[in-house]
Amino acid sequence: MITILVVDDQTLIRSAITTLATHSVGLTVVGEAGDGERAIELARRLRPDVVLMDIRMPGVDGIAATRTICSDPNLESVRVLILTTFEEDQYIVGALRAGASGFIGKGADHDQIIAAIRAIHRGDALLSPVATRSLINRYVHPAADSERVPPALAHLTEREMEVLTLVGAGRSNDEIATGLVISPHTAKTHVNRIMTKLQAHDRAQLVIAAYENGLIRPHLN
Repeated sequence: MITILVVDDQTLIRSAITTLATHSVGLTVVGEAGDGERAIELARRLRPDVVLMDIRMPGVDGIAATRTICSDPNLESVRVLILTTFEEDQYIVGALRAGASGFIGKGADHDQIIAAIRAIHRGDALLSPVATRSLINRYVHPAADSERVPPALAHLTEREMEVLTLVGAGRSNDEIATGLVISPHTAKTHVNRIMTKLQAHDRAQLVIAAYENGLIRPHLN
């Protein structure tokens, strides 16, 4: 059973998510919160598998709450999925940097939200929905002068650097396999090895590692 903490300042949204989860096999809502401070309190007490987190809330916002939850060693197994109407570049990057494992818009249909919860619980990063992928692809592009390997990535092989760059651009394992002419299994193996080397708990952290080490950069308009 996947346990969920729903965090949103709108009662209607919390009720809708709770109803949706209740009617989905293997999911259950164990708590609700209307602000970030309460979310942190309940996450520490209930230790849910997944926190479904809004961004804009009174007091402590969703990104600050996510940062606190994801940096708490006692909540290492808790995954945060951002569910918000604000699908903008700075929110995506801010949420991922704070430790969120995924980001999905409130405009997503019910099946997408349930699939996102299950993906986050598996330890995947939710970087595949159309809205999120298009935002990430607009925000970053391959760096042109990446010949110098950043010190933090010096222990990665050349192939792993290529894979990390593609992960940072929001590519799935299948897309990485196609682009590098390798099997999806090999692509997955490379991703897992990179996660181990960089001590990343999920794919979302690899996106940030690629961004912060200059493999991908913001578009300059």
